[in-house]
Amino acid sequence: MSLPGRRQDWLLLGLALVLVSAALATYHLTRPTTLTVAAGPNGGTEPALLRAYADELARRRLGIRLKVVSYDGVRESAEALKAGKADLAVVRPDVAVPGNALTLAVLRDLSAFVAAPSSAGIKGFPDLAGKRLGMLASRTADRALVGTLLAHHDLELMTEMPVGTVPPKAVALVALEETEVADALRDHRIDALALVTTPTSPVAMRMVSLVKEDGGDEEVALFGVPDSAAVLARWPRLQSVTLPAALFGGNPRVPAEDVATVGSSYRLMARADLSRSLAAEVTQHLFEMRTALADTVPAADAVTFPAYEHTAGATSARLPIHPGAIDYYEREQETFIERYESWIYLIAILAGGVGSTVAWLRQRLGRIRRERIEVATGRLLELRSEARRETDPGRLEAMAAEVDDLAATVARQALNRPTELRILGAANVAIDATRSTVRRASMRRSESAANVGPGLPGAPPAN
Repeated sequence: MSLPGRRQDWLLLGLALVLVSAALATYHLTRPTTLTVAAGPNGGTEPALLRAYADELARRRLGIRLKVVSYDGVRESAEALKAGKADLAVVRPDVAVPGNALTLAVLRDLSAFVAAPSSAGIKGFPDLAGKRLGMLASRTADRALVGTLLAHHDLELMTEMPVGTVPPKAVALVALEETEVADALRDHRIDALALVTTPTSPVAMRMVSLVKEDGGDEEVALFGVPDSAAVLARWPRLQSVTLPAALFGGNPRVPAEDVATVGSSYRLMARADLSRSLAAEVTQHLFEMRTALADTVPAADAVTFPAYEHTAGATSARLPIHPGAIDYYEREQETFIERYESWIYLIAILAGGVGSTVAWLRQRLGRIRRERIEVATGRLLELRSEARRETDPGRLEAMAAEVDDLAATVARQALNRPTELRILGAANVAIDATRSTVRRASMRRSESAANVGPGLPGAPPAN
């Protein structure tokens, strides 16, 4: 293959590589980003909510996709985020908080409080000493939280029923199914009912209603932790909660006044190194879809943002908020240009370099084409000079053939690629002039041979 042919092939290969690179860059920038979510506890409300969220993202064909992986508990889901097995995770701060986790949203707030029939004479945690405390067959984390609050009041939580009476400095925990609560209250198998749940949830409403019905006079004592500031000082991963008056009914008001207590939360947390733009998108779509998700999972209505007063407080809190989530909350999300600014500059630089390279190659190939025609033109002029002096008929015939070959070369170059008219005109003049010279030289040689043939006047005498 000739040199220009090889250069043309390299040019085509370079252009193909540019197109492939552009296609790959476009695919990379437009394809959905899939994030893995560690969700626990298995079978709980939060995994169901996140699966509904993932389905809605896919249905709307947005740029984010979620792969929800269920774990037995929130401790396991937190460990998955810490180990890098997930990009997002459901985390309950009073159980475990990965060191590399930042909050995106609060999926559900929990409050710890106790409801007791007025006849039981229980008005606060100290009154639970020596009593039997019922609790829905709940998770270990809920029992641990109740145990923490009892320990703050110098009471021991007994998870197994003692034989006989309960020790005076202890509280016996009685695990119950929801269907067993009414009978347990009526039979005095429990003296009060502890709840660790979202206060506005249907379960909380039903349980408080059962306690009211057991009281007969429809009165119920509902209390939390009035000295919540002291509890939070000892256990900073808990949070302060206030149950508003009349939350569970207005006649009579239950509770009669606002109740201060503590609680925890289920949070959607992300890796600290997750990009701000992705974190902002996940947070934005979650809140935008909250109403639609509530049709499938009513708990979606409980999704809220983590409370903070200013940006510095949000990033320096004990449970700091991801900068991407803050961007969404404060409406400072990155634009498309800001998000892909580096890529845009890089592509622009590469495109400029490729364009310059292509222009140089075209210029170089054009110069090579011109050089080939110029070389052919120069050779034609040399043949013209040689033909004036040549007398050998075989040599003249070879010159004529070479002129034809050079003319074919010029014609191919002119057909395959654009050629300057000046150079092409000079080549055509050289072809015509050289052919004319070779033809005249051949004619002179033929005439000379005829004039000196045998028997012609002026021929030398024969011997």
